[in-house]
Amino acid sequence: MAEYTGQRHILGEGKLLRRAIQTDRFSSIILYGPPGVGKTTLANIISHETKARFVTLSGVESSVADIRKEAEAASRLRQLNGQGTILFVDEIHRFNKAQQDVLLPHLERGTMRFIGATTHNPYFYVNSPLVSRSQVFTLEPLTLEDLEELIDRALADSERGLGSANASITPEGRKHLATVSDGDARKCLNALDLAVLSTPPDAAGQIVIDLAAAEESVQQKTVVYDGDGDAHYDTASAFIKSMRASDPDAAIYWLAKMLYAGEDLRFITRRIVIAASEDVGLADSNALRVAVAAHQAVEFIGMPEAQLILSHAVLYLATAPKSNSATKAIGSALSDVKNGRTLPVPKHLRDAHYAGAKSFGHGVGYLYPHDFEGGFVPQRCLEGGREYYEPTTNGLEGRIKERMDHYRRLWEEAAKAKEAEESSPGAPQGKKRPPKK
Repeated sequence: MAEYTGQRHILGEGKLLRRAIQTDRFSSIILYGPPGVGKTTLANIISHETKARFVTLSGVESSVADIRKEAEAASRLRQLNGQGTILFVDEIHRFNKAQQDVLLPHLERGTMRFIGATTHNPYFYVNSPLVSRSQVFTLEPLTLEDLEELIDRALADSERGLGSANASITPEGRKHLATVSDGDARKCLNALDLAVLSTPPDAAGQIVIDLAAAEESVQQKTVVYDGDGDAHYDTASAFIKSMRASDPDAAIYWLAKMLYAGEDLRFITRRIVIAASEDVGLADSNALRVAVAAHQAVEFIGMPEAQLILSHAVLYLATAPKSNSATKAIGSALSDVKNGRTLPVPKHLRDAHYAGAKSFGHGVGYLYPHDFEGGFVPQRCLEGGREYYEPTTNGLEGRIKERMDHYRRLWEEAAKAKEAEESSPGAPQGKKRPPKK
């Protein structure tokens, strides 16, 4: 446990998982995190700390028969001498539903405890009953300091590391390896191993890993980015929320990460087009034009030049004034349609372009707005006067708000005048234009 690097948030002194391992009192657990952060290593540490029999299965290679075989062995062992069994399943997300379900009765009966390791979010890729019976611990990517510590320990350890190679590394080389490894200890140690094996010793027989040697050992940085997993959705979420928060620097960084990882360009442009209406909206309607133009331009230009167009669109949206009034308006209206009484179309708005329509009263009393000054007449088109659109004062929408406030005052005055009429309808509101000569 003392040599384990990283994950101090769950393995630091006094933390729950550390106490549970040291006292061998833990129940079933799921270790969730990206590759190379120590999930399997932690399971191996548990195997040394516990007094229980420790069995390992692979989510890729093992079958239902393998699970049942180990469960039967665990049951016999418990009956013979009371010894418990811990079953470790690496890449548990690779098990299908039937395989995962086989584990449940054995966990219920206490035949064995279970440790699962996965790079995929267990709340999506592991059966709910299995998750509910397990404590989920999230492992984070290692920090630069963690990786640099691992490098130094590997170079100094003659028994399990590279100590016998008489190798050292410069501070610049160490920092480079730690940086390009992107929190992945496996990637970092593999690169260090390659650097030591491929670097010739100097005249004194010393292998020195400088910055150049470190750069050669890792030709290209690979970011953790699964096209259908958490890295994909979390990065996309950060990208969208950065544009919404008017943080162009963050938005461009998350865009760059997606581009570097090979994200589908159409996925990116769809997010941009949605954000143009969802978050910028009527505060700057040009944002939608820019977003749609970017989507179309990326289609026929492609990479690498498409990154310039995407940068243009993202910066425009991130720095534009924001309004979610369009989002709120359609959400409220859909809620009323779904949950409330379906409103009939007022008779004066119904189709009157057929014989007999007037006998139904269709179109009767409709006032053509363009016949009135300013192209407006205070005639409502929905029963009840429900207001779904609430314009903000942000950006260009401030002008819309002024106009809508004026219209709504006229609607209110017209409604009051109509209520005051006792019998016959009054004259249409608004000043009508003189007839054309």
